[in-house]
Amino acid sequence: MRMFLRTAITGAVAAVTFATCGTAQATPPGPGVTGKVIAQTTVGGTDYILREITVPPGQGTGWHYHDGPLYAVVQQGTLSHFDSTCASDGVYPKGSTIQEPAGAGHVHIGRNLGDTPVVLDVLYVLPHGAPLSQDAANPGCPFE
Repeated sequence: MRMFLRTAITGAVAAVTFATCGTAQATPPGPGVTGKVIAQTTVGGTDYILREITVPPGQGTGWHYHDGPLYAVVQQGTLSHFDSTCASDGVYPKGSTIQEPAGAGHVHIGRNLGDTPVVLDVLYVLPHGAPLSQDAANPGCPFE
C-alpha cells in the first residue's frame, strides 16, 4: 500500500510539473562549431581550462551561460556577442579580449556574422567538475 501511494504521488507531481512548466528549448551550437582543449589543470577547487573554439561563418554558440568567469582572445574573424535582452553587448574583431561573468543571470550567445571562421582562445575558470557551459533557452530573440 505504501509503495502504491508513493508511486501515485510521484506520478501526480510529475504530471502537474509537466503540465504547468512547459518545455524549455535549449539552443545547441550551430553546425561545425568546434572546441579543442589545449590545456587543463585544477588548483584547489577551481578548474582552469584553455580551449580553442572555432565558429564557422553564419553559425553561433547557442544560448548558454557559465558557472565561472570566462576570458577569451579573438585570434581570427569577428565575434558578435548578444545578451538575453537580444541587444548586442559587443563586437570583437581579431586581437580583442572578451570577459564573460559567471551565472545564470548572464545568458548570452556568440555569433559569427562574417565570412571567415571565428577562432577564439578561451580560458574557463570553473568550480571543480562544473561543465564548460550550461545550455539556456532562447530568451525570445529572433535569431539563434
